[in-house]
Amino acid sequence: MIEIPKLSKSEVERYFKKWDNQESYVLQESALDKLFFYTYPNNTDINDILIKASALNDFYSTNIFSIFTVAKHILNLDIDTRLKSGDETVVNDISHININGKPKNFYSFATKYCSHHFPKVFPIYDSYVEKVLMYFQKKDKFSNFKKEDLKDYKIFKNTLIDFKRFYNIDEYNLKDIDRYIWQLGKDYFPKIY
Repeated sequence: MIEIPKLSKSEVERYFKKWDNQESYVLQESALDKLFFYTYPNNTDINDILIKASALNDFYSTNIFSIFTVAKHILNLDIDTRLKSGDETVVNDISHININGKPKNFYSFATKYCSHHFPKVFPIYDSYVEKVLMYFQKKDKFSNFKKEDLKDYKIFKNTLIDFKRFYNIDEYNLKDIDRYIWQLGKDYFPKIY
């Protein structure tokens, strides 16, 4: 059975240092920050959206094979005001799309797309984060949710807020918590290829 070290501020800080020593992670995030915050902060031009979506798809291996369709979908949603106001429903609106007549749910990609515009407001969901949250839920029952609830963005975000409170790590923002949980998941629940 997997035994993750007790969650503490020192454990979180240890993972922050680990992150800072991973040149590829630091530089990829820095490049994405430049792209999303300075070069193409808005979502009103298909060219800008295509570049951002392509970069995310590549860096995060989100496996979207029709990036143009996704970019056009984002453009048609007119999301900038909603992102700025922290409207959590924008994640689900981006994630649900039809490609060649088939419904797709690119939930993880949508969380990443929103997060890279406003990282302290939109936490990122992925399989590592899910596994860590489920581990701590089983161990400590820190919040009231089930695995499938994490695919509802409002519940997912509230679960992370509950996580911060329960483990007394409120001084960290959602981006910090994401960085910690993601690395923890990568260490303790590695994907087997």
